[in-house]
Amino acid sequence: MASTESSPFKKIQIQRDDTTFDAYVVGKEDAPGIVVIQEWWGVDYEIKNHAVKISQLGSGFKALIPDLYRGKVGLDVAEAQHLMDGLDWQGAVKDIAASVNWLKANGSKKAGVTGFCMGGALSIASSVLVQEVDASVAFYGVPASQLADPAQAKAPVQAHFGELDNFVGFSDVTAAKALEEKLKASGIPHEVHIYPGNAHAFMNRSTEGIQRRKNMGMPDEDEAAVQLAWSRFETWMTRYLSS
Repeated sequence: MASTESSPFKKIQIQRDDTTFDAYVVGKEDAPGIVVIQEWWGVDYEIKNHAVKISQLGSGFKALIPDLYRGKVGLDVAEAQHLMDGLDWQGAVKDIAASVNWLKANGSKKAGVTGFCMGGALSIASSVLVQEVDASVAFYGVPASQLADPAQAKAPVQAHFGELDNFVGFSDVTAAKALEEKLKASGIPHEVHIYPGNAHAFMNRSTEGIQRRKNMGMPDEDEAAVQLAWSRFETWMTRYLSS
């Protein structure tokens, strides 16, 4: 992903209100669309890996990564925390809505949202706040109650959490189970999966991503859990995005 020549992504600009932002698209022009939302790091190699993977699942999806940080990327935990703390979450939801609308205006009949960590929380928020979203899959993240109440979700939600995740109130098992109760109350189709022996960000499988997790005290590596999660993701998105 380092050199632009070999990148599979097309860089585009999306209009939102009176501003524009960059986004990165990969996949077949007329495939169902999926907005892929970054972790707290920003649009880095790992979220691009996920988008490429998504574009190749099943009969293919069109994956779009909106740059919520407007070009900034956190290189360590302190920077990433600073960037996430500074994020305009309501503005990020507007970016996601504009991204969904772009996909639907550019070849995708239906569009879903997925995200990881911070992006997982925003995926659930989108199922509540963005009426154009057709399905959502969240990886280890729950939105703050002042942003969105999952009991008000309007699009089907699937969510994935690691049993050993220690981000209390955001993506630990207690947060996952509380989310499940909220989704039950919403009445929409939902699934909440908890993966035994896995910590936060267990989907990150690149060499750099594995090392970064180890540096953060998360040494678990569970390829079977990752494959199971991708399989569930593909089934869910195919079910709700196939026209």
